Amino acid sequence: MGEKVVAGAFAPSDRQTYREKLTQCLTGLERLLSERRFDRPRNLMGLEIELNLAGPDGLPRMRNAEVLQRIASRDFQTELGMFNLEVNILPHRLSGRVFDQLAEELRTGLAYAHRKAAEVDAGIVMIGILPTLGRDDVVPANLSDAERYTLLNDQMAAARGEEFDLDIEGVERLVSTSPSIAPESACTSVQLHLQVTPDRFADVWNAAQAIASVQIALGANSPFLFGKELWRESRPPLFQQATDVRPPELRNQGVRPRTWFGERWISSAYELFEENVRYFPPLLPICDEEEPLRVLDEGGVPTLAELVLHNGTVYRWNRPVYGLADGVPHLRVENRVLPAGPSVVDVIANAAFYYGLVRALADEPRPVWAKLPFEAAAENFDAACRHGIRAELLWPRPGRAGGVEKVPAVELVRDELLPLAAAGLDAWNIEPSDRDLYLGVIEERCRLGVNGASWQVDTYHRALDAGLEREGALAATTRRYGELMQAGEPVHTWPIGFPAP
Repeated sequence: MGEKVVAGAFAPSDRQTYREKLTQCLTGLERLLSERRFDRPRNLMGLEIELNLAGPDGLPRMRNAEVLQRIASRDFQTELGMFNLEVNILPHRLSGRVFDQLAEELRTGLAYAHRKAAEVDAGIVMIGILPTLGRDDVVPANLSDAERYTLLNDQMAAARGEEFDLDIEGVERLVSTSPSIAPESACTSVQLHLQVTPDRFADVWNAAQAIASVQIALGANSPFLFGKELWRESRPPLFQQATDVRPPELRNQGVRPRTWFGERWISSAYELFEENVRYFPPLLPICDEEEPLRVLDEGGVPTLAELVLHNGTVYRWNRPVYGLADGVPHLRVENRVLPAGPSVVDVIANAAFYYGLVRALADEPRPVWAKLPFEAAAENFDAACRHGIRAELLWPRPGRAGGVEKVPAVELVRDELLPLAAAGLDAWNIEPSDRDLYLGVIEERCRLGVNGASWQVDTYHRALDAGLEREGALAATTRRYGELMQAGEPVHTWPIGFPAP
C-alpha cells in the first residue's frame, strides 16, 4: 500500500460507497480477464527489500527521514517504523546474467545507503527482525511520518477495539500487548514479484504456496523479538498477531485473519481478489473518481484503484497484484515469505531458487498441489517457521503409491528441489554460471545446516557463554552480524561467535 493516502475521518456512507466501488472493480477485473486484455508474457521479475537502521552499538535508530533525505533516491522509501527503509529494484527480465546484475545493483545501492546512514550515526542492517529491538521501540510515536501509516494504524486499532495481543511460544515465550500495529514494523522482508499471464497465474501461485515452507526453512533469519528467543522465523506469527483486528469472539467464530496463509489451491487469479472482497471489511474506504465500468465501456483500461488499495490491506504470504504499465494491465504474484538478509549473495540465492523452482513446478503436468493437501502445505509453513533449517516437511511420496511423508527440509531440497530449480532456471535461459553459483549457495546451506537464524542463535549463545548478559549478547550479535553482512559473504561461511581481541 504505497500510494499516497490522505488522513481523515470516514463516515458510514463512505464504507458503503467503497464497497459498491469494490464490486464494480471486481466486475471490471472479470471483464478484463474474459476479454483477454492482459499483457503478453514478458518474463519480468521485481525485488523489494525492507531494511533496518541500527547504530554502531547495534541498537535501532529512529532516523529514516534523515537518512532518506541524504540518500535522495526514489529507489529508497519509508516503511512503517522510523527505523525502517525499503529499497526497490526496477523490474528485470528473467534471463541471462540477471542475478549477477541484481546482486551488483543491490551491493552498490546498499553501500551508498550505508554511507549516508553513517552521517547520522546509523547503518543499514538487512535482517528479518533486529535482535536489539525492544518494546519501547515499536510504539505509535515511532511510526514513520506519513499519513498513510497513521491512517492505517487508526483504522486497524479502531476495528480491533482493544489492545493487540502478542503471544509467541518458541524456545522462550513472549507475551505482550500493544495499543497499535507498531510491532509489525519489526518485520522486514524480501518481496519477489513475478509478472504472469492470467492463464499462468494459478499454477504459479499454487507453486509458490507449496514451496513457501521450503523458502522459510532455508531462509529463516528472525529468531529474536523483544529480547526473547522464539521461533527460527518469528516474523509470520508476529505479523499475524500485530495486524489481527479480530477480537477473541470473532476468532472463535472462525473469522479469517488479515494475515493468512490461505485455505485452498486456486484455479484463477480472480478467486483471490474476490475472496479479499468477500471476507475482509475495508480498512481504508478511499474512493477514486474513476468509474471502472464506464472506462471499460469506452475502450479504456481502469486502474481499479479501490481493489488495489483493498488488496494491499490483506496480507497474504503470496499476494495477487493487479497493475498497469504503459496503459496495459498485468498480473503479478508477489512472494512475501522471506525475511531480509543476511547478505546480498544470500538474498539473490533465495531469489534464484524461488524463480527456478516456481517455474519448474508450474510446468509439471501433474503438479505437486495435485498430490499435496493444502492443509499439509499450511502445516509445513508453521513447522518451517518454528524450526527453520531443521524443519521436517510433509511432501508427496515418489512413485505411484501416493500419499505424503515427512522428510527433513534439507534432504528434500538437496535430493529433489534443487535439480528442479536448476531446470527452471534453464527454462528461463539463465546463464549456467549464475545458476550454479547461486543454487550452490542453497546447497551449501543444506549441507552445513546453517542459515541466518542458526548463525544468530549460535553466536548469541556463544556471547552468553562468554559472560555477557542477555542485552549485551544480543547487541554483540547484532554488531557482528552487521560486520559480516557488509563484508558480503554468504551466511553459511560466517564464523560463529566473535573474532579474537
